[in-house]
Amino acid sequence: MEDEEIVELFLKREESALAETADKYGRRLASLAKHITQDEFTADECVNDTYLEAWNSIPPNEPRNYLYPFLARITRHISLNRCEKTHALKRSGQYVDLGDELDECFAAPDSTESVVDDMVLKESLNRFLAGLDEERRNIFLRRYWFFDEISEIAERTGYSESKIKSMLMRLRGKLREHLENEGIGV
Repeated sequence: MEDEEIVELFLKREESALAETADKYGRRLASLAKHITQDEFTADECVNDTYLEAWNSIPPNEPRNYLYPFLARITRHISLNRCEKTHALKRSGQYVDLGDELDECFAAPDSTESVVDDMVLKESLNRFLAGLDEERRNIFLRRYWFFDEISEIAERTGYSESKIKSMLMRLRGKLREHLENEGIGV
């Protein structure tokens, strides 16, 4: 079933929208949640919460042409919030490492330079990502949005892990430079 048809089911408040969504995107959403939570049971709960949130969000939203990104964003936020609640982020080395990787690109949260409007930062990040070629943008997003392991990205792209690490290091440097050029404190 096409995304537009699934969204129409949501708009008509037909419960089959949930089953169709689960059939089409359930595995991908579960994979995303599991990458974040590192626990299959918790990931399943997050995906179920995603369906509920989608049910409550459609309408007023009508993500006819971007249903998966809409659902993935919900899943990501629910999963990250679940980790915060259980303090899993503090115990999980993966998220500490990812935070450390990007720390060099952003100002410290307590610095006066970091009082940046969220919309300005969002727009700046979108411009940065739009300026990347599709391959580099996908690698950056797979690592920092979907929390994929380096080995998974390497397998997906066919590159070696060391090449992926080098690409990510260069991308972080470009992001830092981009943010500095836009006057966002680093």
